[in-house]
Amino acid sequence: MSDGGKQRAWLPPRWFVRLAWRMHRAQYRATRGRAGLWAPRAGRWGTLRLTTIGRRTGQERSVILGYFQDGPNLVTLAMNGWAAPDPAWWLNLQASPEAEVDLVDGRRSVRARAATAGAERERLWARWQELDKKLDAYAARRPGETAVVILEPTDP
Repeated sequence: MSDGGKQRAWLPPRWFVRLAWRMHRAQYRATRGRAGLWAPRAGRWGTLRLTTIGRRTGQERSVILGYFQDGPNLVTLAMNGWAAPDPAWWLNLQASPEAEVDLVDGRRSVRARAATAGAERERLWARWQELDKKLDAYAARRPGETAVVILEPTDP
């Protein structure tokens, strides 16, 4: 199957993707953060726990995301398991860009922004392509452009 000339990558059913997310979060909670997060390394992305403030509820909302480091910044994708809508955490960050991230080596305060169109976004997308060879095929499953999200440290 193709989409605009791009091969669409196979994904498991949506119910399975959502179950995997729930199990990952449950593992993190059950181990009190001792399992479920890992640092990126050569050729592999890491995972972080992002805590935002809900744009409607004002309550804290947490999600575990893949990321890589770009200097002092953390870079992730607003891809919602490659489903069509933007993920809630990205909508929350657009409403209030200040957030907290938990990494294997501790907690950081960050401010989120989308990578600007052009050279910055292209460079960061290319880095993701190095980590995930099927990135373009997955992205082709979404009707619009997938935001490349930069989490910049706010701690002094």
